Amino acid sequence: MTAVRSTYRFSRAKVFALVLPLAACAGANSPMQLYPLQGPIADADPTLIIQATAKNTTSTSGELTFRLPELGKCVGTWSSLTPRTVSNTKGMSLTFKKTGGEVGREIETVAGVNNGEIYAVCADGTRVQGTFVIGSGTASGTGQASDTKGNVYKLLF
Repeated sequence: MTAVRSTYRFSRAKVFALVLPLAACAGANSPMQLYPLQGPIADADPTLIIQATAKNTTSTSGELTFRLPELGKCVGTWSSLTPRTVSNTKGMSLTFKKTGGEVGREIETVAGVNNGEIYAVCADGTRVQGTFVIGSGTASGTGQASDTKGNVYKLLF
C-alpha cells in the first residue's frame, strides 16, 4: 500500500513539475467588454454586455474571441502599436565585481498612450472592426467598434 501511494505522489509531482514551466510560458489573458450602442443588438437588448477574451496581453498582439447574439462565435486579432526601446551592451569590465566581458540586452516600454485595433470574423461571416487606445505597459483601454450588420459597440478593457 505504501509503495503504491509513494508512486502516486511521485508521478503527481512529476506531472506538476512538467506542467508548471508550460504555464509560465503562456501569455496573459484579459477580459474585454463590448457594449452595444446602436444597431439591431442594442435595439433588442440595450443592457447586454458581450464578454470577450484578449489573449497574450503581455505582448503587442494576440487572439481575440467573443460570441455575438445570434451571430455565433467570433475569432480575430487585437494589435497595439506599443513603442519600445532596445539597447544592447557589449564590452569589457575591469572592476572587482565584474571582471571579464559583459553582454546584455534590455527592452523597455515607452510610457504613454498607444493606439490599437481589433478585427474579428464571426461564424456567420459578420466582420467586426474597431480601434482603441491603451496605456503603455497596461492591459486596460477604451475604444469603439462596428460590425457589418450595422451594430456599433463601446470597447472597455
